[in-house]
Amino acid sequence: VQARKHLPFHSIGYIYISHCRFFLQNYQHILALIFAVKEINENSHILPNVTLGMHLSNSYFMARWTYLASMELLSTRSRFIPNYKCDSKDWIVSVIMGPTSHICPFIANILNVYKLPQLIYGSSPVIEDNIKAAFLHRFFPNGDQQIMGILQLLLYLRWTWVGLIVQRNENGDQFMQNAVTLFSQKGICFDFMEQMAKETFSNDIAAAFKDFTNMYIIIMNSTANVIILYCENQVTVIFRINPTSEVEDHLMKVFWEKVFECSFPKDKLDEDTGMLCTGEEKLKNLPKSVFDTTMTGQSYSIYNAVYAVAHALQAMLSPKSKYRTRVEVGQSFFFIQKFHHYLRTISFNNTAGQKIFFNENGDLETEFDIINWVTFPNETFIKVKVGKIHPRASPDKLITLSAQDITWPAMFNQVFLAQISNFDCFQCSEDQYPNKAQNLCILKRATFLSYNEPLGITLATISLLFSFITALVLGIFIKQRDTPIVKANNQNLTYILLIVLLFSFLCSLLFIGQPDQVKCLMRQTAFGIIFSIALSCILGKTIIVVLAFMATKPGSKMRKWVGKRLANTIVLSCSLAQFIICVIWLASSPPFPDSDMHSMVEEIVLKCNEGSTTMFYIVISFLGFLTSVSFTVAFLARKLPDSFNEAKFITFSMLVFCSVWISFVPTYLSTKGKYMVAVEIFSILASAAGLLGCIFSPKCYIIVLRPDLNTKRQLSVVSLDSGIRISLKNSVQKFHTVGV
Repeated sequence: VQARKHLPFHSIGYIYISHCRFFLQNYQHILALIFAVKEINENSHILPNVTLGMHLSNSYFMARWTYLASMELLSTRSRFIPNYKCDSKDWIVSVIMGPTSHICPFIANILNVYKLPQLIYGSSPVIEDNIKAAFLHRFFPNGDQQIMGILQLLLYLRWTWVGLIVQRNENGDQFMQNAVTLFSQKGICFDFMEQMAKETFSNDIAAAFKDFTNMYIIIMNSTANVIILYCENQVTVIFRINPTSEVEDHLMKVFWEKVFECSFPKDKLDEDTGMLCTGEEKLKNLPKSVFDTTMTGQSYSIYNAVYAVAHALQAMLSPKSKYRTRVEVGQSFFFIQKFHHYLRTISFNNTAGQKIFFNENGDLETEFDIINWVTFPNETFIKVKVGKIHPRASPDKLITLSAQDITWPAMFNQVFLAQISNFDCFQCSEDQYPNKAQNLCILKRATFLSYNEPLGITLATISLLFSFITALVLGIFIKQRDTPIVKANNQNLTYILLIVLLFSFLCSLLFIGQPDQVKCLMRQTAFGIIFSIALSCILGKTIIVVLAFMATKPGSKMRKWVGKRLANTIVLSCSLAQFIICVIWLASSPPFPDSDMHSMVEEIVLKCNEGSTTMFYIVISFLGFLTSVSFTVAFLARKLPDSFNEAKFITFSMLVFCSVWISFVPTYLSTKGKYMVAVEIFSILASAAGLLGCIFSPKCYIIVLRPDLNTKRQLSVVSLDSGIRISLKNSVQKFHTVGV
C-alpha cells in the first residue's frame, strides 16, 4: 500500500477575532473551505492516496500582519525562519486569499518570489505588473464583466437616469472610470457619482458618521431611477452546522455565542448564571442581516477554488502526466512551476452542475444571477433569484428575467416590460435593434473582417502565398539575369514590375483587421499608387515592343525612341501623376475610421470612410485609363512576328485584369458589411495574380523546365539592356544592333 501524501492547502482569509468585534458573515468562508476539503478527502474518485490539508491565517486588515502570515507559511511550524522547513514533508500547493482587494498585493509581494499559485476569491486587485498577474487566478468575475452585466440590466429595464456609489479603493476607481465611459456611450446618464470610505477600523467615529450622513443626504435628494452600489457582493447552498458536531473548531463556539447572545458554560459554576447556549439553536431562525444560511458568492468562490486545485493536482499526478515521476520523488519547486499550467487549463463541473474554467485572460468564466431583495417591516429580508445574465450568450438571450417573481417596493412605480402597451413603444437607438418580440432593444455587435475568422485567415493566407511566389519568381529572374529571355524587353522594368506585384499582394493585408487611422490613410492610396506603377510598367514594356519592331526598318526614325529612357519616363510620369492625386486627396479630405450603423440590422460595421468620394473615383478612373491604354497597345502588338512575343501575354493579362475589375463593381455594390472589404481584397489578389501568371509563367516555364529554348536562336527580341538586337529569322546569324 502506497503511503499517503500530505499536501497542505493554505488559505489566508479575512476572519477578524479580537476582544471587541467578530465578523459573523465571514465565518462562512471558513466553513466553505472546511466543507470542500472534507468532501474531496472523502471522495475516492478525486486524488486517491492524497490528503488535502489546510492552514488558516488572519490578515487583521493590515499590511504588517499580512506580510507576517505570508512569511509564516514559508517557515517551520512555530518558528519564524523563512526558507527553512525541516519538520514536515508537506507541500504548500496554493494560497487562497481575499475577500478584499487591498490585502492581495501584500501577499503577492512575498509569494510571487516562490511562484506559488494565488487564488483570489473576492474582488480582484488592480495589478498592472504582468509578472505578478501571472501567479494570480481569479475565482471572482472581473470588473469589466460586472460592468457589462449591470449595463445590460439597466438597458433591459430602461433605467437611464442613475446614481453611482463605489468604494474608495483602486477597484472602485477603475469601475467608476470604465462605467462612466461605457454607460454614457449607451445613453445612460448619472445624477451623482460618489465614493464611500473603504472598510476601516479607526476610532474616528465622527468622521465615519459625517461621511454616511452626507451620503444619505445625497441619496434622498436624488431623482435617479436607480442607484448602483459597487462594493463587496454576496450571493447562493445551505450549511447545517452546530457547535457540538464541530468539536475541533474552537471558532464555532465563539461564533455561536456572538450570534445567539448566549454563552457555553466553562465549568459547573457558570451553568447557573446568564443565558446558556444549548447547541440546538437554529441558524435558519437568525435574521439574514446577522447570518445568511445561503452560501455567499465569496464562499462559493472558495468552494470552487479548492476543487480547482484538487482537479489540477489530479491531472498532474495522473499516470498520463509526464511530470508524475518527478513529483513523487519530492521535487517541490519543480512541482509548483508546472502546477500553474494545470491550474490554468482545468475544466470541470462542480457539485452544483456549473462548469468551472478560465478564459484566455486567466479570469473565471461565469454567469450572473439577478437577485431580488425582498424586505419586510421587521427589517428582515429574503433574496429571491429572478433571472440570469449570460455574458457569452447571443444578444437576444443575454438576459433572462422572470417578471412574475419580482417584488417591487410599495413606493416604487416600476412598470415591467410585459405590461407596456403598444402606445408606449419607442424607437431603438442607432446602436441597438429590436428583438423578435419587439419588446427589447438589443445592442448591436461591432464587426469587421478580422484575422480570427475563416474568411480573414483564408484571404491573408492567399496573400502571403502569392507574395512568396512573386518573391520566388524575382529570385529566379535575378539568378538567370544573363540569359536571353530575362534580358528581352527591358530587364529593369521586369524587376520593378515583380517588386510592385509583391507589394500589391501585401497591401491587401491593410484591408484585414479593425480599421484605424493609419490603415485608413494607407489602404486606398497604397492600392492606387502600387497598381499605377504596375500598369505603367506594363504600358512601357508594350510600347517598347512595338517601337522595337518599327525600328527594324532601315532608316527608321523610331530607333531614337527605343531604350531605357522612354520606358523610365513612362513609368515615372504615370506613377507621379497618381502620387500627386493621392497627396491632394490626403491633404484635402483624408480617409478616417468610421462605423456604419444602418447597413446591417444586427451589426455595427467598422469601416474606413473614404473622406472624399470624388477623389476616390479619380484614383480609380486613372487606373482605368492606364488599363485601357495598356490593353489597346498590347492588343495592337499581339500579331507582331516573333517566336516569343511578350505583347500576347500582356494582352491576356489585361483581359484578366479588366474582367476582374469590371465584375468587381456590381459585386461590391450588392454586398454589405465586412464582405464588401472581402470583395475588394479578392479583386486585388485576383488582378495581381492575373498579371503575375499571364506575363511571367511562360518565362518561368522556359527558364525552369525548358532551358534549351532559352537561347538567342529561339528569341526574336534578344536584348533591350543597353540596346536592342533583332533577328529577322531563326536561321539568320547576323544581328543588327540599334543603339540607344
